[in-house]
Amino acid sequence: MKWDPSKYVEFGNHRDRPFHDLVARVQASGPRKVVDLGCGPGNLTATLTERWPEAHIVGIDSSGEMLRTAQSLAQRFSHLGFEQGDIADWAPDAETDVVVTNAALQWVPGHQDMLAGWLRSLKPGAWFAMQVPGNFTSPSHTLMRELAESPRWSGRLAGVLRHDGAVGGPADYLGIMLDAGCSADAWETTYQQVLPGEDPVLQWVRGTGLRPVLAVLSAEEAADFEMEYAARLREAYPATSHGTVFPFRRIFAVARKNA
Repeated sequence: MKWDPSKYVEFGNHRDRPFHDLVARVQASGPRKVVDLGCGPGNLTATLTERWPEAHIVGIDSSGEMLRTAQSLAQRFSHLGFEQGDIADWAPDAETDVVVTNAALQWVPGHQDMLAGWLRSLKPGAWFAMQVPGNFTSPSHTLMRELAESPRWSGRLAGVLRHDGAVGGPADYLGIMLDAGCSADAWETTYQQVLPGEDPVLQWVRGTGLRPVLAVLSAEEAADFEMEYAARLREAYPATSHGTVFPFRRIFAVARKNA
């Protein structure tokens, strides 16, 4: 599945806010190495250079398209670098003091088991901060799945959209972190986002949740699917004189490995 960095960073103020809310809860002082798992185009990873100016900061992502955009940022900061790799193959090394992963683990089947292993491998005092979307039962996703499962589209899109068990709830991640010998905090936030423009919810999901569908369909098929999907979204998220209100639930968890 290919990613479009320019589409991904649309609605930047809205997409960036959960990352900053997450990182604000990490109280690491003077870390040597900070890892951003699923760094995307690297724009948010680069902000960590201000938070921890003495740290070696590494962004890891599987998408070559995303990393080509990120590499331009690496040239501006001597202690910022990016690597291509699969999150499922990653493990913390002895130098890792902080791990941040923002809106990435929902793409990784079995990530809750991986999280438990990562936390066990972290050295005492290290931090792990994660955020995943919690909107898989929201109309933006249920309508997409219903359309994909309809007679017209089921033959082309069977099994394309993951939703059952894609993420856990705050209590699930809290339990994993506590069982791994961490002090932990988990919570959720629903941002009431006001999006501008025509069909803004469609524009939003084009950058993320709709990518698997677009990767399978031809350009003509994708246009037809989006036309049907957009009509359903307009009913679920009606435009107002202020814009379109798009509730966006996010799940957060932060852990610090105990001594």
